[in-house]
Amino acid sequence: MGMDVMTQYSLPPPERAATARGAEVLNGRGPQDRVAMTVIHTDGSTQGVDISATAAGIICDLLTRLSVTENLAVLADDAELSPEDAATILGISRPLVRRRMDSGRLPFRRVGSHRRLRLADVLALKREEAPMRQALDDLQVDTDDLITQGL
Repeated sequence: MGMDVMTQYSLPPPERAATARGAEVLNGRGPQDRVAMTVIHTDGSTQGVDISATAAGIICDLLTRLSVTENLAVLADDAELSPEDAATILGISRPLVRRRMDSGRLPFRRVGSHRRLRLADVLALKREEAPMRQALDDLQVDTDDLITQGL
């Protein structure tokens, strides 16, 4: 995915505990609490800025997710993706993405000879297919249990 579509963040494992503590502090704020950020420069001077409740919620969510994973990707909702990118997000093969596009289940537009999909449409399809995917996963677990029990 191109940088205009996605921004990636990386956090080394040793920094996860401090990041989790930061998320806990932000998550524990009350509705009337004020959130401020302070930058301490190398010369000792400081700069502070108030953070809106909405921005604090976003930062809290990012810190929470970064505390449990090494890499995080933030995607723009109006971004356009290639079928390959959509396949990665959906967890399916590129030919299956193309079938969904050809059947009309996944809207797309052509840019020259290339197909482009809106991230919002890809995520909507992912939500729509989630119950079916969960049912298939459950069926696989049940099948594996039956096989291991020799039935």
